[in-house]
Amino acid sequence: MRLKIKKSGSYKSSNKYLDLIAKSEVYDVAEKTPITFAGNLSSKLKNDVYLKREDMQPIFSFKIRGAYNKIAHLDKEQQKRGVITASAGNHAQGVANACKKLKVPCLIVMPVTAPEIKVKSVKRFGSKVLLHGDNFDQASKKARQMAKEQKLEFIEAFDDPLTIAGQGTVGKEIFDEHNDLDVIFVPVGGGGLLAGISAWAAQTQTKTKIYGVEVEDSACLVEAIKADKRVRLREVGLFADGVAVERIGKHNFDVIKECVDGVITVSIDELCAAVKDIFEDTRVLSEPAGALALAGLKKYASKISNKRLLAISSGANVNFERLSYIVERSEVGENREKLLSIKIPEKPGSFLRLCRVFGRSQITEFNYRFANKTDAHVLVGIKTENEEAFKQIKSKLSKSKFKFSDLTKNQISNDHLRHMVGGHKSIISETDSERLYRCQFPVRPGALMGFLKDFGSKWNISLFHYRNLGAAFANVLIGIEDKSQSKDALEKHLKSLDYSFVEETDNTAYKEFLR
Repeated sequence: MRLKIKKSGSYKSSNKYLDLIAKSEVYDVAEKTPITFAGNLSSKLKNDVYLKREDMQPIFSFKIRGAYNKIAHLDKEQQKRGVITASAGNHAQGVANACKKLKVPCLIVMPVTAPEIKVKSVKRFGSKVLLHGDNFDQASKKARQMAKEQKLEFIEAFDDPLTIAGQGTVGKEIFDEHNDLDVIFVPVGGGGLLAGISAWAAQTQTKTKIYGVEVEDSACLVEAIKADKRVRLREVGLFADGVAVERIGKHNFDVIKECVDGVITVSIDELCAAVKDIFEDTRVLSEPAGALALAGLKKYASKISNKRLLAISSGANVNFERLSYIVERSEVGENREKLLSIKIPEKPGSFLRLCRVFGRSQITEFNYRFANKTDAHVLVGIKTENEEAFKQIKSKLSKSKFKFSDLTKNQISNDHLRHMVGGHKSIISETDSERLYRCQFPVRPGALMGFLKDFGSKWNISLFHYRNLGAAFANVLIGIEDKSQSKDALEKHLKSLDYSFVEETDNTAYKEFLR
């Protein structure tokens, strides 16, 4: 999705940042990072594409700037008492690094879902770490409580003028080197980097447009723009942990409304494809949030040509365990792998006749299980070079009288179905009571046991598929036999749990392969 922002026409909130950014104390610890021309991407997208390499900072993230600027401006008494903050990882490293440099006592509260690589990095700087909560907002609530109790200075991850100003030095560096860019794309979590860059741009030039980029499952800025006020998301996706924020910052939103031209949202698959793109041009493995801006740039560039576009490559603290998932989903994100459910007659020779339709197309997977004596559904993954090649395959299937469904964008198919063993329910009746739900929960010792205990024993679980997607979270697909007189009873029970359930009982993949 691409959402344009109607600017207020006033720079009341942002005009103070020009001086704050110019006087920011960041270069005691931060580097002036290079801007890399991305040759492969430029050729593919038919635009000149540049990457601002914040992945090359000492902590492999831009967060080093805002954290140091804020702590360096504390008075001596505040520094002596010490600081506390909450972070999913990169801000934590920035604060820990700053405190080591300035010799300030430091305690950092990190969610239990924080990648291990970031937790270890924080500890190496000598800071104390407390793991608490499943996401940034839960960790932040705990840290603020401790700040009051222990009289520590709380260091905001994004919602503070000095933090915003520190991140704004990224924008100053860009415009010092390139003043002829058409669009700059900036990742959005709480909005500190976007506010800082856009504030500098608004005060120093008018040509370059600034776009924020969010992940679809944590688009707090988009929702705030729609409502014209900050709103708290009911559910926040955990895959891109660096931008997993429930609500945009107040100072940030004030600036963004004045200075930003629009916001683009991207899917997890598009995000994974952008990680691959950065690797192919730089040989750097970006973390998901670090590739977010590029994913937005690619979406924007698909409808234009011959423009000068820059994306902030904002971080490279990727958890190694997550790479397999990123690789798997990058092909879908590039629109190069299609997933089809194809109905075939249950008789000898059907597989051969189907395979002849595909010809020399590369098959990535072929899943089948006997269902009944009449027909069956086959789950087929196919690599295609472009959309036209896929249209030709669909045309051949239709001419050969094969009925099919395109499940490429079906979340259940990608997250669960292609990894499951089994088949349809063996007992089916007109009063079949199974309802299907999907949800996420953080991966930590005892998490699955805790989930099942919370769920309780009132309703029978008829299907269960748990898939760990790295260090942060797991996807769960659960079938529940609901024989209660009111369907609201199950809904009420699920809403009472500390998980966010989405019903998928009418999902095509479920009906064709599992029900």
